[in-house]
Amino acid sequence: MVGVIRRLNVLKSQLVGVRVGPGAAVLPQDVTRIHMEFAHKINGGHMGPRKFWRDVLPRLKYWNPAVPMVVNRSTDQEGPAKMVLYFREPGATLKTDAPQPSSSAEGLAKAPKPAEGERVVTIDMKNRHSDAILQEFMTKSGAVLVVPTAQDEAELLAAKDLEEKGTADRVRIKQLNDAARREKALIAQAHSEAAAIKASM
Repeated sequence: MVGVIRRLNVLKSQLVGVRVGPGAAVLPQDVTRIHMEFAHKINGGHMGPRKFWRDVLPRLKYWNPAVPMVVNRSTDQEGPAKMVLYFREPGATLKTDAPQPSSSAEGLAKAPKPAEGERVVTIDMKNRHSDAILQEFMTKSGAVLVVPTAQDEAELLAAKDLEEKGTADRVRIKQLNDAARREKALIAQAHSEAAAIKASM
């Protein structure tokens, strides 16, 4: 039962983490899709894009479920790291039945050309910190930050308290386990010495 409660607390913490934080923003209606491209590993200037993908993009997806967000990762560490924002031109009507490419971990989902009535804005992410990428994204996309509610802040505080208590509990239990192992080792050593004394008599 304890495991279920622990998992529930972790899940609640993760859900609050998706709703609140960097990337919790609502995109304007003229943003039609987002495409990101970067390498698997962090070397070659891809650390910032990877961190943006891991930490920021899930919140953007949560708050903008209707906006397709495609991620194209490749093994080319010297390759580009860029984000392409697609915007609907004022008054344009786009085809909504056009197939969207799926994300790829093998470099197969290149950024498509803008459709008729679309324009693109590109953000160069290479050799940049994820915070700088996010700031440029917010400026160029026109996204509006989501202000955490009082309930969100209370849940974040509760999650932080649980994490701190969990850390303290792990340290305490480790100390108890270490002490038990030392005691067991001492008893085993005493038995071994007693057996050796008996054998020598």
